[in-house]
Amino acid sequence: MRTVLDRLQHRLVPALLAAAGVSLVAAGLLTYATPAEAIAPASAPVTLEPSLSPGPSSLLTFPPLASPNASDGASPAIPAFASRVVVPALGIDLPVIRQPGGGNAFPPCNVAMYLQQLHQPGQPGPTYLYAHARTGMFLPILEASKVNNGRRMLHMLIQVYTTDDQLYLYEIVEVRRHVTTLDGALAEERETLWLQTSEGPVGTTEKTQVIALPLDHGPTGHKEAHPKANPVFCH
Repeated sequence: MRTVLDRLQHRLVPALLAAAGVSLVAAGLLTYATPAEAIAPASAPVTLEPSLSPGPSSLLTFPPLASPNASDGASPAIPAFASRVVVPALGIDLPVIRQPGGGNAFPPCNVAMYLQQLHQPGQPGPTYLYAHARTGMFLPILEASKVNNGRRMLHMLIQVYTTDDQLYLYEIVEVRRHVTTLDGALAEERETLWLQTSEGPVGTTEKTQVIALPLDHGPTGHKEAHPKANPVFCH
């Protein structure tokens, strides 16, 4: 049986050759400033509780998430969530988690996060993933965006794994720089993938967004879809 990656091989090769955060998920969030610091043993452990706001100093207030309508007596389906994001041509490979620590917590390093108020892969509407512009995270997106407005990233392949052992493939079609609102993502009705990272240190409001369209999806291995996440506190 051909895998989803086999079916998209003709797109993956050009993508690899190409390589030879309303306000965004918090003003001052997702910085490229200093290396991440590991959580001290005495610190409270990072919990993966959902957050209903994007982070500290957010300029965007989201409405509460709608509760499933179970009036018909049927049990609501348990949704699958993004668990890993890979951009092969940029050397990005990160676990994806929910924003831990509540709405006023600073997002951790060493992971990407999804914006819970939007959608998940395979659903109609935007999936929005964000991570700091730091080494080992989304820094390659920021660096690539500075050259010819990120034209090199166009047509690159993005792989998003989900908790139900599915792999979704996307193709980058647009790069937006110096963005200060989530209006574009909130207005999007198509299935799309948005990646966000910061353009400066804490307090910088401008963000870089990468927008991608779906290509294909299919089953993948449980191990591949469930990487171990090691979020660390960073500022």
